[in-house]
Amino acid sequence: MDDLPPRYCVGIDLGTTNSAVSYVDSTLRTRKVCDFQVPQVVGPGLIEARDTLPSFHYEAAKGEFPPGALRLPWDAESPGHAVGFFARDHGATVPGRVVASAKSWLCHPGVDRTAPLLPSHGAPDVHRLSPVTVSARYLGHIRKAWNHAFPKHPLETQDVALTVPASFDEVARELTVRAAVEAGLPRVALIEEPQAAF
Repeated sequence: MDDLPPRYCVGIDLGTTNSAVSYVDSTLRTRKVCDFQVPQVVGPGLIEARDTLPSFHYEAAKGEFPPGALRLPWDAESPGHAVGFFARDHGATVPGRVVASAKSWLCHPGVDRTAPLLPSHGAPDVHRLSPVTVSARYLGHIRKAWNHAFPKHPLETQDVALTVPASFDEVARELTVRAAVEAGLPRVALIEEPQAAF
């Protein structure tokens, strides 16, 4: 049974402002591309599934929210940070605690892309993260959300394609793969965005 091919072909667009996931069920006679609705925090204690996962990371200040306010259905405890809609919307009001455009930093040749430098204008008490780690958190959220929805078909055992811009240099491509590995996705195929759109 372990020799059976993966059931799902999954495409992840790890975007600069939004990330999205689509998939095809290979067992269906008539195959179609489906969008994966990504559950995420949209308000303290409020989880909703959305078409996209905004590529924003928010680190809560100590005592900012009640215990469990950022906890997701698959987490035993609140992680102390959020990615997605709430990170984007609430982060706009507290800019010193939000990371945006991690993908742009991932391909920035003028910085150490593995160094903890985000948010670049962070609050004094914020825990800084590398562009790789932030990207891994987006992908990790997607993996856990998928596994919660499809527990018999974990994302790490499916065929996963991850888009990268054609402008990404070799280092940025390698770091994208590293972020995927950190997120628990040890085998992904990189596809450049013009091909991915096709």
